[in-house]
Amino acid sequence: MSDFIISLKNITVEFGTEIVLKNFSLDIEHGKFVTLLGPSGCGKTTTLRLIGGFQKPKNGSIFFESKDITNSPPYNREVNTVFQKYALFTHLNVFENIAFGLRMAKKSNEEIKSRVGEMLKLIGLTSFAHRDVESLSGGQQQRVAVARALANSPKVLLLDEPLAALDLRLRKDIQAELKKIQAQTKITFIFVTHDQEEALSMSDTVVVLNKGQIQQIGTPVDVYNEPKNAFVANFIGESNIIDGEILSDFNVKFAGNTFKCLDKGFLPGERVDVVVRPEDVKLVKPQEGQIFGTVISINFKGVHNEIIADIKGFKWMIQTIESYFVGEIIGIILLPDDIHIMKKSEYSEEVGDYSTFSDEFYDEQQDLFSN
Repeated sequence: MSDFIISLKNITVEFGTEIVLKNFSLDIEHGKFVTLLGPSGCGKTTTLRLIGGFQKPKNGSIFFESKDITNSPPYNREVNTVFQKYALFTHLNVFENIAFGLRMAKKSNEEIKSRVGEMLKLIGLTSFAHRDVESLSGGQQQRVAVARALANSPKVLLLDEPLAALDLRLRKDIQAELKKIQAQTKITFIFVTHDQEEALSMSDTVVVLNKGQIQQIGTPVDVYNEPKNAFVANFIGESNIIDGEILSDFNVKFAGNTFKCLDKGFLPGERVDVVVRPEDVKLVKPQEGQIFGTVISINFKGVHNEIIADIKGFKWMIQTIESYFVGEIIGIILLPDDIHIMKKSEYSEEVGDYSTFSDEFYDEQQDLFSN
């Protein structure tokens, strides 16, 4: 048997004149919780629809355990889908919603009763079997939708932003539930989201997409700590991405000073993107710092203060539990493992500093002041 349960090979998808995916290839391992992460329009939902059989590629092939299923209809695939809108049957109670696929498969009443009982126990709603689904909370409805999708024992469960409509606390609860269910069932989960925290907290593997292309595949820790390019660094969490120059292996110059780093293999004099996460910045007295800057704004975030500081004209974000005031001069120390070096990419020029938090807002302001 193949190591991969799903393989997409050289896929191209076009909507009219728009190319959504071009020469797109992706392998998904058995029994993993895999998240497709990216902004709107990046191709993540299209990828999910390809796997589910709801979208056909213009070119390329889709394999399920090494078998070509490119032209197989959804009902012939060992795949089920949980949509953002749960699409529960309002005229059926919880039990019958979960049992629906089993009845369509002409399972016996004994099999149905046993399997639905297992699913109700799995989602923690055993006492809700005869409830009207419209009487359930959003989180309970979401769990029923998952149970219905799992009842037929698919080998792959596709989840298309199923938590988007839930409030923050409930979303965190359901994240934990989904992670637990996947661990218990060992079914391959392929989850689509644009929420970075959701992807990092739930997944075995994160696939970061943009413009119909894979930017990086890795564990949540690898993707966060070792981003491949400026897009990934900017999209996954907060990042200060500064223009730098390699002096030699383990030595880089940026923000007017030279720093030790853990990176090697770059050419001396090569221009690079330097990533410093806000939580890794160490603040000291100005005279003790390797570099220094001026605090221009402070936002209290509960567990920490979020500072924007001007360092040689570049606006850094810094997270600290210490208190500072606007206009205060601060010193900064960076250790080698606080610094990550990336090659320049097509995204390097798109990444700005923290003058604003939104590129769209920044563009609007530029247009406003130029008119």
